[in-house]
Amino acid sequence: MQAFIDGFLKFCESTGIALLFNPESYIWWQTLIMIAIACVLLYLAIVKKFEPLLLVPIAFGMLLANLPQTANIMHPEWFSDPAYFVDGQINYGRVLSEGGLLDMLYLGVKLGVYPPLIFLGIGAMTDFGPLIANPKSILLGAAAQLGVFFTFLGALFIGDMGWANFGFNEASSIGIIGGADGPTAIFVTKTLAPTLLPAIAIAAYSYMALVPIIQPPIMKALTTKKERSVVMEQLRPVSKREKILFPIFVTIVVGLIVPDAISLVGMLMLGNLFRESGVVERISKTAQNELINIITIFLGITVGATATAETFLTVETLMIVVLGLVAFSVSTAGGVLFGKIMYYCTGGKVNPLIGSAGVSAVPMAARVSQIVGQKENPGNFLLMHAMGPNVAGVIGSAVAAGVFLAMYAG
Repeated sequence: MQAFIDGFLKFCESTGIALLFNPESYIWWQTLIMIAIACVLLYLAIVKKFEPLLLVPIAFGMLLANLPQTANIMHPEWFSDPAYFVDGQINYGRVLSEGGLLDMLYLGVKLGVYPPLIFLGIGAMTDFGPLIANPKSILLGAAAQLGVFFTFLGALFIGDMGWANFGFNEASSIGIIGGADGPTAIFVTKTLAPTLLPAIAIAAYSYMALVPIIQPPIMKALTTKKERSVVMEQLRPVSKREKILFPIFVTIVVGLIVPDAISLVGMLMLGNLFRESGVVERISKTAQNELINIITIFLGITVGATATAETFLTVETLMIVVLGLVAFSVSTAGGVLFGKIMYYCTGGKVNPLIGSAGVSAVPMAARVSQIVGQKENPGNFLLMHAMGPNVAGVIGSAVAAGVFLAMYAG
């Protein structure tokens, strides 16, 4: 009987409830705040349908990591705290021998495997025809990277003022949020500023999900009704040969100029070549469906699991969220303003609204351009025109990431 009582007491002591209020192990109010944040993100994903494919696994990973438990499925400190390193490197032997489920899956993030595979799937799902038909739209994608570099300088200023511990590495990672590209933000941050990964990943994906809310007010504030009502000419047909040669050409050019971006751009172009070549249909369908879905689950849940109370509930996190909003807003404004320049240079043939699609949120940003334009002119169809800058934005954010990595990666 005594053995049963001792066993029962041991069980009670091991429960999450007991651990939650153990001051030596947990700060209970921080844990409850993180659980609440996870539940809010789940609400936004499931009820409001804000980027559910991304926010559901991220939010659930956050929930798992912040429940008081002894299963030890995730140890974020092993990947970011030098105190756990061996000879200045992550102790992969310990991760493999003692790590939990999410530690194993997180290796795909830390080793830079998941983001390029996400790009492979995006390339297989995306039609590059609008960009090929209207090469000038690549300028809109470039202009929409303004927020990346603007916020990079802003984060450096905050670091110089001593308000946060932001150096060149941290500023680069924060700035990439302006590209509205979650995988790219993760790819840069896991190398340059791993301790900021939870905040930057959640900020990047949250702003991607909020594109339909954030962008329209900026678009309307920077354009007139006449500009928003412009009906653009139909794009020229693009031949199959052009679609096949384009990813090969882009891969060569980017590989020669920005080698550090080739992991992302190369996989993006390979996925598109699968799509357009017409000879690997099975592989193309796998990249578009099973592969990208599996990687999205692994990426989302492990990134969410790094958002523990100790790493997330900080002043720096709040600054990152604010700077991320600034980055995304400035990127949107940069694309729209360059669209206005093109509007005047072409005598009113370019609708400036398509410039907002220069951020990398494919194809949501292009849909927003279509929706805002059609509200002003029901006969306006901007979706395919906006897809050009949208695809250019994906390439542009990957190139910007490569530039930062080339400059600051150790």
